Amino acid sequence: MASTRRRHAGAAAAEWAAVSGAGAWRVEAVGKLQLMRRTGLPARDLRALDPALSYPSSIMGRDRAVVVNLECVRAVITATEVLVPGPRDPAVAPLVRELRARLIAAPASPAPSQEDEAADHGGALPPAAGVGGEGKDAQALGRESKALPFEFRALEVCLEFACKSLEQETRTLEEEAYPALDELSSNVSTLNLERVRQIKSRLVAISGRVQKVRDELEHLLDDDVDMAAMHLSEKLAYQAADGNSSRSNVDIEPSEFEEDRDGGEVEEEGGGSSEGRGYGNGTSATVFTPKIDELEILLEAYFVQIDGTLNKLSTLREYVDDTEDYINIMLDDKQNQLLQMGIMLSTGTLVVSCAIAATGVFGMNITIPLYTGATKGVFWQVTCGIVGAAAAVYLVALLCYRRSGILQ
Repeated sequence: MASTRRRHAGAAAAEWAAVSGAGAWRVEAVGKLQLMRRTGLPARDLRALDPALSYPSSIMGRDRAVVVNLECVRAVITATEVLVPGPRDPAVAPLVRELRARLIAAPASPAPSQEDEAADHGGALPPAAGVGGEGKDAQALGRESKALPFEFRALEVCLEFACKSLEQETRTLEEEAYPALDELSSNVSTLNLERVRQIKSRLVAISGRVQKVRDELEHLLDDDVDMAAMHLSEKLAYQAADGNSSRSNVDIEPSEFEEDRDGGEVEEEGGGSSEGRGYGNGTSATVFTPKIDELEILLEAYFVQIDGTLNKLSTLREYVDDTEDYINIMLDDKQNQLLQMGIMLSTGTLVVSCAIAATGVFGMNITIPLYTGATKGVFWQVTCGIVGAAAAVYLVALLCYRRSGILQ
């Protein structure tokens, strides 16, 4: 029985590339249950990473991991490593190489906190230089030199890889689309129409994928709670500082972010502190309110980039629509010319039919005075008279058509 379970577990295991913060990586065969215990993710989040299932693009922040599912980028980011499924896939291997190259770079030294500065100065904070200008500049410089947490650097690599992939596809489509549309404008043929049809199908597909990524980034920027849940390293440090390292959940207060951005202080109803809120079971809950400015700036940068890609696709779509309108105008003009030609031919047929009817009358075997008189030259007179009358009627009909606007 134990061997059977091991065989089943081995069969269910899949290959994952684990890239650590030092740039080291390895390929592991990890089962779903083992991965759930390792990252704390539920099964439904892992199903979003299955390439056989068509889940929409999403970035989900959980208690111990961040699930990234952006088109060709699928990864699980923890506070210490990045797990990428299917590393031997040619489409996934460049992502793994990019993660190794970017994460192996040594991060900048973190800026000293006010507590450290106070400890270095005997428990008192150093005075700010000047009235406040130079001191603020020094604090801003310290924040800039502070390194991003590991999960943010890994998320940045995933976002950059997804945006670059979509931008590359957009650039390739533009290089093929504009010449094909210009060729179709100058020469409407079945081959050119088929090329433009395929290009339009690709344009619709790529636009939908880019729109999904853009909507997901916009959703994250609008939701402060989701951005706060992605601060994995800060949550671990917060738990360790409060002595709650054994707890697996950290509560996040959603109403505090707007006040925190404005620099206001957060107070609990009834005078209690935010770190001491209790529950009915008697245990105290930890309220985690991180600074989301760094993550917000990071997401805004790639939101602008993906929005620019979407604008390029929108411009290309407008060009396709303009070309279609131009082709339709050309076809309508050709159709109008054919209709005018049909009117002229129909009128000519009617006039010729009248001439043939007159000829039939003269061809009847009936005795009339014309037949008993001198017939020399009468044939040509009658023939010329019938042809001239038919031509006159045809010209009069065309003149009436032009005056009425039927013909141009």
